[in-house]
Amino acid sequence: MELHNLKPAKGSTKKKKRIARGQGSGHGGTSTRGHKGAKSRSGYSSKRAFEGGQMPLQMRLPKRGFKNPNRVNYTAMSLTRLQEIKDKFGLAEISMDALYEKRIIKKNELVKVLGGGELTSAINVKVNAISESAKAAIESKGGSVTLL
Repeated sequence: MELHNLKPAKGSTKKKKRIARGQGSGHGGTSTRGHKGAKSRSGYSSKRAFEGGQMPLQMRLPKRGFKNPNRVNYTAMSLTRLQEIKDKFGLAEISMDALYEKRIIKKNELVKVLGGGELTSAINVKVNAISESAKAAIESKGGSVTLL
């Protein structure tokens, strides 16, 4: 066996179906499209979610709920997480810009500090929102809180 006499295994390959190449090919005439109807015409493509005239699934199902356009989503940060960030990056002040630069949050995210966990040192915080328990914990350690 050499490169010039290699062949695929018997029955593993088929000839390509040559459509619209005359009656002798067996696929001339209507070119395997059948007679008449939209599917036999050139340029046919069915619409998205078209089910042959049957009511489409997305129209059969009921509408539910709504999205509140005025909802404000905050990214939650615990006191433990703030302490980890301060220790890891050695930040004197944890602000939105610092969190963005360190890739902890995205550009337009809003941050709310929650009172879960404990602090071991004083932290100065500049965020969008903070819970009462978190504010009390930060100020008891000698830190400061500024709301943006």
